[in-house]
Amino acid sequence: MNPRIIFFLILGIDVLILLFQTQQLSISVNEAQILYGDWSVLQFLVKVSLSIFGTNDFGLRFVMILFHILSVILMFELSKEYIKSERNRLWFILIFTLLPGVVSSAIIVNSAGMVIFGLLLYLYLQKRVSQYSMDIILLGYACIDIGFAYLFLGLSVYRISTREYGHFVYMLLLYMITSFLYGVDAGGYPTGHFLDTIGVYSAIFSPIIFIYLVYALYRVYLVKNVNLLWYVAVTSLLLSLALSLRQRIPVAHFAPYLIIAMPIAAKLFIHSYRVRLKRYRTGYRLIFISSLFLLMVNTLAVLFNKTLYHYIDNPHKHFAYKMDIAKSLSLKLKKMGIKCVATDNDMQLRLRFYEIDRCEQNILQEKSNKAKDKANVTVRYNNKTIYEATVTNINNI
Repeated sequence: MNPRIIFFLILGIDVLILLFQTQQLSISVNEAQILYGDWSVLQFLVKVSLSIFGTNDFGLRFVMILFHILSVILMFELSKEYIKSERNRLWFILIFTLLPGVVSSAIIVNSAGMVIFGLLLYLYLQKRVSQYSMDIILLGYACIDIGFAYLFLGLSVYRISTREYGHFVYMLLLYMITSFLYGVDAGGYPTGHFLDTIGVYSAIFSPIIFIYLVYALYRVYLVKNVNLLWYVAVTSLLLSLALSLRQRIPVAHFAPYLIIAMPIAAKLFIHSYRVRLKRYRTGYRLIFISSLFLLMVNTLAVLFNKTLYHYIDNPHKHFAYKMDIAKSLSLKLKKMGIKCVATDNDMQLRLRFYEIDRCEQNILQEKSNKAKDKANVTVRYNNKTIYEATVTNINNI
């Protein structure tokens, strides 16, 4: 089959999965804060999408899915510089689309998906347009999101290594502009979040892939085969680990820089596999098969995450709990003829998206496990109760 057809088949299935998930999730607190909080470029784009598609879950997540589609296409094009075989490139793209961090950035409204796309676009354009044009683009990046601040640090280190001191100063200037506009928190006392950060990175990539990616970056350094992409990825990784020694860091701001470094790991893996005799390739086959298997399991877990509630005693411990409840709860309230409630701030913000306004007439209070009062609002998934609450009309008291 034509490789291009296979590529678009992979991308098509990927998009169908994302569209399916769009209907399964509710807006989270963080997403609601982005939508209703301080102005940002991402907020503007999401509101444009909502104005076009209406206030619904598809309109909420359309921008992220679009960023993801463009990112996959750009990654496929960039991988041609590292992976010569079309067959291997298709395997690489399949793994890329299955990475937990890539899947989450494709559907959850946060800056990670936008930053991944911006980084890939920069890498794609930097060899195709003039340096002056790239400087203008980077100036635009400085005004878009704090996530691009670490790109400027990585590029400043790269410019020092190539002795381009003028561009080094420009990169530092862009970093200061971004820091001034959005702020970079580097304070605090040592609180021991280093291992937590490693754990989050492992969850974003899967443990095997994360370990191999770090190994690949180190191996490339040993053979002195570093390039711009390597400097950007390593600078972000080392900075995140250093900061995690004294504070909890927003890993979502750093992870995109490792995600875009995946072609480096893929190139080393393919080269290491090919230079060995067939009888010595078993270990590499096991690494590949194990990684692909774990990614498939993760994808299935995301697709059928509501089934997992059956096997968890406390629903709050479910990995997708924060992305559930709100939409189902709003439908229950509307069936009861309730269009406004007063509840805790987080749920209030989430219900706002589903047209449940705030009022003092109806008090919505989540029922604890120890409470003896009977709940009059219950949310169930596959016959498993995961949320109970009481709605009290104070006019009837």
